[in-house]
Amino acid sequence: MKDIFILGIETSCDETSASVVKNGRQVLSNVISSQISLHQKYGGVVPEIASRKHVELIMPVIHQSLEEAGIKMEQLDAIGVTYGPGLVGALLVGLSAAKALAFALGKPLIGVHHIEGHIAANYIEHSMLEPPFVCLVASGGHSHIVYVEDYDSFEIMGKTRDDAAGEAFDKVSRAVGLGYPGGPIIDKTAKLGNSKAIEFPRVHFGGDSLDFSFSGLKTSVLNYLNTMEQKGEKYSVEDVCASFQAAVVDVLTDNLVSAAKIKGVGKVALAGGVAANSLLRSELMEKSKRSGLEVFYPKPILCTDNAAMIACAAYYEFLKGHTSDVYLNAVPGLKLGER
Repeated sequence: MKDIFILGIETSCDETSASVVKNGRQVLSNVISSQISLHQKYGGVVPEIASRKHVELIMPVIHQSLEEAGIKMEQLDAIGVTYGPGLVGALLVGLSAAKALAFALGKPLIGVHHIEGHIAANYIEHSMLEPPFVCLVASGGHSHIVYVEDYDSFEIMGKTRDDAAGEAFDKVSRAVGLGYPGGPIIDKTAKLGNSKAIEFPRVHFGGDSLDFSFSGLKTSVLNYLNTMEQKGEKYSVEDVCASFQAAVVDVLTDNLVSAAKIKGVGKVALAGGVAANSLLRSELMEKSKRSGLEVFYPKPILCTDNAAMIACAAYYEFLKGHTSDVYLNAVPGLKLGER
């Protein structure tokens, strides 16, 4: 059987990334140029700055990924690229490069949904993993519980009704003066605190709903900080971080385990930036063990935005014959399952 080489391109937010993946699961290169240092002083990603940096970096990153993989452009079988959701200006940079390469090389162009890419990161990490399973996709922009019925078949079972989990981490981190990005900073700080020191709310909607809500939790943290400051009392940043993180993780893991029970599957997975959180991983392992579930999650580098996951997702689209034409456009608000 002929080997299939896919070039993946990812520019949905503030990482410029290109990767060559062989047969869907073997990563030959995964070049990621992060812009975190550029955006830190603003407390979050500035879309215009992100877009300009993508323009500067996209071709050097692509060339580096091909060089590291030891692959010539002519050997590629297809070009996979994120076309949504994400920042429209950032997406357009990756799309423009991908379309130009696909046209010049006469290779198929494959548009990839960013969330499907995050889910596919698990296939790279776990070569034996196959659908069906239930996956929690948690990041700065998304909090979804997804039933992965097949490589190209997805059902959203639950999602946030307001703030995404990663967004809540960023906002709380800023509120306690720890800066951006909030996820890894809070994870590290929480290890020094008491997760039972402050009782922050856990939102469960009841009934069959597996939706999330983190806006009230974020407000509860802010109210606690304001109350302590007005009273002139000191508070422990470590305890705030630990208690906040525990509240987020409790809801995420409870709903994910419930989703697996509803679908009658024995496998659960994590994906997205928040999937790198150490408490989330340990809590899910513990709750899944009690429920007889097998747990999968990618290594931290594959939890961040990266092109290897895009190339992996593109591979399965390629096998199904799903390709895009040169009129493919960026869709910043693309829904999961839309084509």
